[in-house]
Amino acid sequence: MEATTAAPQTAMKARIDALASAMCKGLYERDEVMRLALLTAISGESIFLLGPPGVGKSLIARRLKYAFSEGKTFEYLMTRFSTPDEVFGPISIKRLKEDDQYERLTENYMPDASVVFLDEIWKSSSSIQNALLTIINERVYRNGQQELPVNIRAIITASNELPDAGDSFGPLWDRLLVRYDIQGIQSGKNFRAMITDTDEVYEDPVPAELKISEQELNDWNQAIDQVAIPEEVVTSLEMIKQRIEKRNVKNPNEAPILIYDRRWKKTIRLLRTSAFLNGRSKVDLMDLFLTMHCLWNNPGQITPLREIVARTVREHGYSIALPLGQLSSEVEAFEDEVNEETTVKLTEEQEILTPFDDVWYKLIKPDAQFEGILLKVNDFNRLQTGDFEVTNFYDASGNLVNRLQASKSSKAFEIVIKYNSLDLIYKLHTHKAEKIRKVKRKAHKMLVNHWNDRYQLLHQDVSKALTKVESSKPEHWQEMHDHLFTSGRLVPLVKANMEEVADELNKLKLRLEKLRFDYEEQQ
Repeated sequence: MEATTAAPQTAMKARIDALASAMCKGLYERDEVMRLALLTAISGESIFLLGPPGVGKSLIARRLKYAFSEGKTFEYLMTRFSTPDEVFGPISIKRLKEDDQYERLTENYMPDASVVFLDEIWKSSSSIQNALLTIINERVYRNGQQELPVNIRAIITASNELPDAGDSFGPLWDRLLVRYDIQGIQSGKNFRAMITDTDEVYEDPVPAELKISEQELNDWNQAIDQVAIPEEVVTSLEMIKQRIEKRNVKNPNEAPILIYDRRWKKTIRLLRTSAFLNGRSKVDLMDLFLTMHCLWNNPGQITPLREIVARTVREHGYSIALPLGQLSSEVEAFEDEVNEETTVKLTEEQEILTPFDDVWYKLIKPDAQFEGILLKVNDFNRLQTGDFEVTNFYDASGNLVNRLQASKSSKAFEIVIKYNSLDLIYKLHTHKAEKIRKVKRKAHKMLVNHWNDRYQLLHQDVSKALTKVESSKPEHWQEMHDHLFTSGRLVPLVKANMEEVADELNKLKLRLEKLRFDYEEQQ
């Protein structure tokens, strides 16, 4: 049964990946936004593209329409003088004259389309805005006294600016769920490829077998609603919300990041769609990174939101309740007991060089010729036994007093100086220090048997904990790098908690094995 279920899920992911790849053909550095547009369309939500003229906003919209095998497209460039007639259709003079009904002829206009692209959206009038609100939120167009259901699958809006805070665009801006800031091509290689590419970018690049039908969309919508939201995702979303609210309080001079309940609800729908298209029955933490495209109100908030989401996933992602601290304490106590019984500490005196101010060594007897003269630590360390070289010597105040041939002696802490055809040997100032030397001893056989029993129990506990970690990992643990809509570079953040726990457990296991080897080796 599991294999039967897995096959359609794998096929779904492979198909959407192939579809997205086809849509991105001939586009440079637009893979992420193209895939996001596709995800948004399938989820039934809307996307806003922010960017200067000429960065491909309209191209993305036109490419998106090729993802669907049926339906119509509608594109319109808003101006301050745009009228509802140009977007929703002209008034039906016949209906007005004969039936005194104020209705529009919507065929071939926005209410009749399945993929809509509205450029320079913030130049639209309030009457256009109000109609857009019900279309985006309810998928209904109020045509006179009728409520006309619309079959719009994707709404893409674009502008090179954001709405002013004092404008009336707040409700419309809030309904545009996914927001993406498009910049010009950054890579020099991609820039050269783009300007020399002669392929027609506006032609349909999607094979017919990859296109999505109306029936498939309807079936998928029902399946998307059944995608589960695991506890770790809900907890992480709550933590993101709390951290955003705390940031707003801590930064009163900055524009607050405001997210209302409707946006959180719509975001969940987007995450469910992502999970479904990735061939899963549950949302996971890789899906959660999509929230970074849903929560900002201006581009200055993108970076702090990325940090909040990444830190939340890193700290509160996949985790598991294990007595890691207790296991660590028990292993440490075991180590202490074994070391106490098998190690003898011997104290002995050791002669150590004594530098002054970490810079100087002082020469001492056998004669007074150079007693008390200073030698730099670095100069002494450079010298070789029997290999004389010119060396500087200083008085107690650090003034240079002699430059003489010198080498290290064959004995420790001694220097040989050539002076008046004589080799004078001087000791360097040292002091005595205690050195503790550890010696291993054999433990009693009964004690070793006791330790073996203790080792077995601890090793078993650590192994059980490791097994629990492995069994608690999501089924798609190895497939996270292949997520359709988020970068594989984010995978380490998702895996961090569990991998760190597993790493600590493996270290405990290694410590136990090393400890057993140490005490058994003495037998």
